[in-house]
Formats: sequence, structure tokens, C-alpha cells
Amino acid sequence: MKPPYHSQSERHASRTELFKTATTAVVKALAEKPDVTVVYASATNQRTASASGDVRLPLPPQRLNHETVVRLRGAADAAAMRLKHHNATVHARRMPAGKDAMDAYNAMEQARVEVLGARRYTGVGRNLGEALEQRLAAEGYHVARTFFQVDRSDALKVMIHDRCGAIDFGATGEHVRNLVRTEFGTKLDKDLKELAASVGDQKKSADILRRLIEAMQLEQDNVTELQRQEDEADKDDETSGDIDTEDNDSNQDQSPDATREPADPSATPDDSRTEGAEEEEGQGEGDPAFAAESEDEANARPARPKPGHNKQGGIERYKVFTTRFDQVEDAANLCDAEELSRLRLQLDRQLAHLQGVVSRLANRLQRKLMAQQQRSWEFDLEEGLLDASRLARIVANPTHSLSFKREKEMQFRDTIVTMLIDNSGSMRGRPITIAAMTADLLARTLERCGVKVEILGFTTSQWKGGQARKLWTESGKQSNPGRLNDLRHIIYKAADMPWRRARRNLGLMLREGILKENIDGEALAWAYSRLVARREQRRILMVISDGAPVDDSTLSVNPGNYLEQHLRDVIASIESDSDIQLLAIGIGHDVTRYYRRAVTLMDADELGGAVMSQLSDLFEEDAHNAAMMAAPLVM
Repeated sequence: MKPPYHSQSERHASRTELFKTATTAVVKALAEKPDVTVVYASATNQRTASASGDVRLPLPPQRLNHETVVRLRGAADAAAMRLKHHNATVHARRMPAGKDAMDAYNAMEQARVEVLGARRYTGVGRNLGEALEQRLAAEGYHVARTFFQVDRSDALKVMIHDRCGAIDFGATGEHVRNLVRTEFGTKLDKDLKELAASVGDQKKSADILRRLIEAMQLEQDNVTELQRQEDEADKDDETSGDIDTEDNDSNQDQSPDATREPADPSATPDDSRTEGAEEEEGQGEGDPAFAAESEDEANARPARPKPGHNKQGGIERYKVFTTRFDQVEDAANLCDAEELSRLRLQLDRQLAHLQGVVSRLANRLQRKLMAQQQRSWEFDLEEGLLDASRLARIVANPTHSLSFKREKEMQFRDTIVTMLIDNSGSMRGRPITIAAMTADLLARTLERCGVKVEILGFTTSQWKGGQARKLWTESGKQSNPGRLNDLRHIIYKAADMPWRRARRNLGLMLREGILKENIDGEALAWAYSRLVARREQRRILMVISDGAPVDDSTLSVNPGNYLEQHLRDVIASIESDSDIQLLAIGIGHDVTRYYRRAVTLMDADELGGAVMSQLSDLFEEDAHNAAMMAAPLVM
């Protein structure tokens, strides 16, 4: 009898389609909406139900595994419960102001409808519990030490499920629950108890959710900030009105034929700063980026280029509210050895079909580098190394003297290459996977050629500001605080570490909880500070990114182009004031508007070839320049 499937891939594809069909049927049955449309997409956000009523679920791979099944079942059951028990009109009526409060309100409403489903269906409760545990672990909450290292929306969702008792928690869920209890004690218990009793009434529940938001001061933070911005705008209007009045009075004193002198272009409204702002700026010893640091923090901070002036009307340098919570970590310290090995194996499996293509490009780069490092010798010298090839001549005729040789000096300069890889959330999936593989092959190739390679990554340790934002809130919320998040800079491979020891570390890039927000300017300055401390004659810094700097916490209390302008300043400083060769590769993002030497790719699959090609061109230029300098001058 002929088998129904001709290949193993067809068999896996058929199983995936059956699973999708069954999941679609379950969603329609649980929601009691047989006409709903279920769409499977490669990338979805946390809201699985769209405004039109359609359901968007994550697209399962051809080979199903336990993690994929858990994630898809949890998402399907959550979407079905939202369709069945959620009223968008009632929800919108009590929607709070401010992004943090809105996120918490939406997450708690989702938890409410999930509780209703888990109470009615045991299987739904099991699926939701396993999916929640998987997501919390992927965010890295199992290693969180304080409540402020956990997204407050996730924390509130956990507390609602804990009070209602409809699902069972795993180790990470229990850890998050304990962190919330440590921070708030019994402050939330009354509202949570009332919510558990009224979970079936959305109108009453919405009022309770608003009280929970007020208890955690989520909406108050946004209202205070909004009021502060409005007050500043009113002051600006009053100031401009006074200026206009003075101008009108002075114009009346002048004759109609008199012409006014042109205004000083350097004098702008932002130049008239308050004394407090000037004092704050003076604390940074010429670099107020660290005005909020303690003396110990400033001494521990590595040297880096000073950013230039932000051209935003005033002359105000880039600032950092605090570096107390910033991290510079080895990749091996952010994940246990067993999981790191599993992630590395996952990386190897995903990229097996691309290994050959990039390997050929790597071999081409290696041949070009080795050609520049060909050794040559001078023979028949009176001193040096003994030339063993001439010993037979002496045996035949002892009257011949010994012959020596000496190696000529190589033209190829001692070189180090630093790869700085964007570890932001938008890099999830194929881009970060191919970036990890490219870094792996590049390190292996250049190590064979005697070129040192350093692989670095940059992200933040928390979403939405973390402990830095908490400290800013507790210290009175000063205006324009500067960067307001906890940086996490990762060392995947140090320059002097052999590739075989660092190989496993690259698997960390596939861990979803690592990838958060990106502050490119400070990451570039950090990589630069490490590179300038090296003794190599030639230093190359390559940046791989897929977008402009984004950090919601910082941009919510600073000008909208604050991070982008700082990135431009750091790039300009490196390109104009140092001998480090800087180049960038953008994935789906035009980086040519930032970097002098840059390439923009529309497909992540092209990354490996672009990296090898760019480095090959750089080394070829270096060889050509060296040959030109060595050539005799013709008169």
C-alpha cells in the first residue's frame, strides 16, 4: 500500500495543519462564535483578538514541539475567552490615561476573562497556566530580585490569577507573586478579594481594576507628568506673550523708517535656563551625562567619547539619570549551562541549511586575508636562523660556510574586529538567529587568520524603566531626567577568548527574555571604550541593528528625538576623532542616515554575506593603501 505522505517534511506539515484545524475548531466552540475568523501569523502581539473580532494566533512551525503546542493552546484559549466574556464598550468607558495604566488595565481585563474560562473548563485552566508560566520564564522573571524588575502588567495579572485560584502556578509564577507581596504586602488584598467575587460582572470589575491601578499609583504617575508638561507649556505661552509686548513697546518708540537689528541666531528661548538647570549641568565636570551619578559610580564607569550637543533649540548634553542599575554581564552569567547548551543546539539546527552559503563567503574572506599574510624569507645571510635546506651542500663540500635565513616583516597589520549586535525585542526570530550565526562564523574565520574578534550585545534589563524609573519617581520626578532605564550590555565573546570557549554563549541570543529595548548611543560608546583600550594597530567596529533607538521610559519624559540625536553625536565623535573604522549593517532599517559607511538590507538572510563582503572590502582597502605607501616615490 502506498504511504499517504511521500516525505518526512510532508508528514510534519500535515500534522501541523491538523493541529491548526483542531485549534481553530476549539476557538470557535469555546467562544460560541462559529463564524469567527482565525488567522495564523508569523508575528503577533499579546492581544490575540483584533478590533474586528478576528483572532490572530502564532503560526506554528512545521515540526511541532511541546513549547510550541503550549504557547498556541494558551493563546487560543485566551482569545476564545476574550471573545466570549469581553465587552469592548464597557471596557473603553473606564480606560485610564497613560500608557502604563492602560497596559495594566488591559492585562487585568484579560486575566478576568481567563479566570471565567478556567473556572468552567479544567483543560482551559491547565493550558492557560502552562502558557503563563512559559511566558514569564521567557521574560527572565525567575531571576528577578525585586518587583521593579517585573513588568507591572504581568505582576497584576499573576495576582488576579492567584486570588481567583483558577489556574496552577509554576515556579516562575510563584516567584513573581512573592515579589509583589513583598512590595505591597496586604495593600491590594481587599480589591483583589472583591474582584474575585465579582469577576463575572465586567462593569463592577472595571471599577475595581481602576482602584488597583490607583493603589499602585500607575495612573497618578501619568497624570502628574501630563500636568507638569501642561504647566510648562502655559509658562512658555506667558513668556512669549511678555516678549511680544516688550517688542511692540520698543517698536512704538522707533521711527517708521528705522530698521531693527537682526536677532542673534544663537539666542533661543531654551538658552534662558533656570539656575537649577545650570547647577545640575555643572555637576558633570564638563559631561553632564553623569550628573546623577555618585562619585564611586563615576570612577567605575569606563572611559568613552563625550557626546556632542543636542541641536534641539538649546545647548543641552545627553544625560543619564543614574547608572546604578546598569549591567555589563558575560553571557554565561545570564543563563545556566544546561539551557545555554540547549539554545546553542537549537541555533545549530535552525541554521543548518544556511551554513554552507555563509561558510563559502567566510572561506573567501579567509583566503583573501591569508594572501595578505604570506610569509617571505631572505636567504644566504651571515646571521639569522639556520637554513636547513642548505645543509646537504655543506656535507658534500665542507669548505662551504653555513647559510642563514631571516623572515621578512609582514605588511598585514595586527587587527581586531568588534561586532556590536542589537538585542532589542524587534530582532526576535530570524534576524537575531542569523546575526548569531554570522557572528559565530566570523569569529571562527578570523581566528584562523590571526585576527582578534569581540562579540557584544546591547539591550535593557527591564521594560519601561525598571529600577531607574522607580528611583526617579521617588526622588521627585525632575524634569528632563535624561536616559531613564537599566542598561544591560552583554559580552558574548571577549577579544582574547578562543572561539571554542565562546561558541555556546551565542545561543543566549535565542532566549526571548533577553531581548528588550535598545539604547544604541550608549552601547556604541561602550563598545568604543573597550576597543580604544586594545593595543592592535587596526581596530574595526561593526554595528548590526534593525531600527532606531527606542526606550519608552526615556522618550516619555524627554524630547522625542533624544536617543536618536545622542546616537548621531556618538557616531560623529568616533568617525571624526578616532582611527577606529566604523561600519553598520541595518536589517530593514536605513542606517545610512546615521553612519558614513553603512549597508541596508531588506532581508535578514543577506546578513551573513553583507558582513563578509564589508570586511573583505575593508581589508582589501588596507592592503591597497599599504602597497601605495610602500611604493617608491617617482620623481
